[in-house]
Amino acid sequence: MLLIIPMMWVLLTMVFILLRVAPGDPVSAAVGGKLDPTVIAARRASLGLDRPLIVQYFEYLGQVIRLDFGKTLSDNRPVLDIIRDNGGATLTLTIGAFLFALVIGIPLGLIAGRRRDSIADVLIRLFGVITYAAPIFFVGLLIQMFVARPLGLPTSGIASPRTQFMVGSAPKTHILLFDAALSGDGNAFMDVLIHHLLPCLTLGLLVCGVFIRLVRVNILQTLQSDYVEAARARGIPENKVIRDHAFRNALVPVVTVIGLQAAMLLGGAVLTENTFNWPGLGTQLVHYIEALDYPAVQGLVTFFAAIVVVVSLAVDVINALIDPRVRYR
Repeated sequence: MLLIIPMMWVLLTMVFILLRVAPGDPVSAAVGGKLDPTVIAARRASLGLDRPLIVQYFEYLGQVIRLDFGKTLSDNRPVLDIIRDNGGATLTLTIGAFLFALVIGIPLGLIAGRRRDSIADVLIRLFGVITYAAPIFFVGLLIQMFVARPLGLPTSGIASPRTQFMVGSAPKTHILLFDAALSGDGNAFMDVLIHHLLPCLTLGLLVCGVFIRLVRVNILQTLQSDYVEAARARGIPENKVIRDHAFRNALVPVVTVIGLQAAMLLGGAVLTENTFNWPGLGTQLVHYIEALDYPAVQGLVTFFAAIVVVVSLAVDVINALIDPRVRYR
């Protein structure tokens, strides 16, 4: 828990420095360079951008400590409102992608581990390498062309215009999938759910290869362990040995790396959201990066980092609870 403080400080410092060394001026980008230079200079002064960087830096850290992410330069929106309005779309996308990765990756890893060096093992490993290495936006385009069109699935947006108008106009949780369920409109809920399928599948394939590799390697290791050999010697059926002894222990490393995969999912969500025109934080982040909007980029990246840190901490605690060999003293 104490490591959270230096981790967040290093990340906040890097974001601050990288934005300041990037070419361009945020005020000019926000107004399109159409204002008089004196007006631009006055606006920079009002925003505090003319002050020394060290002063801006400590003011920025002070705001983050107070959970005040400021307002955007380009459209004068509170950054917390952006997180509230668009965070639900990113949340459902990453959770759905994670479920796809588990449903696809763990069974394939189990099959590959049980059938080592077979054709199935080679094909599954090849599939895992390709899904992990292929650019996610390219995978998204392929899925749109070869999956969405033949099946008639939507390739853009989080819902149809009708559903967004009927459900999204009066949000209760700011998570459209939940709001559609709470509205009692089954058609609206199915519409939102169908729009989730391809983006979640695309992002889930990114992490799927990691789970395949982890489960396969750990299945191979546990099958060679003494307690598995002892179970076989007692005459326990092979399927029961795999299920009750090898498979459970092979899942421990999967839980351990979930925190790392949270970072990968959030990073992949930025590209996935832009590929599928998804109204999440990733799309907003790209928009504000292009606009050189310092407060918006700083606030959104800080929010992403906080999620990754919290998930990593939770995974560490869960890992200590499920694995008796791990204890923090």
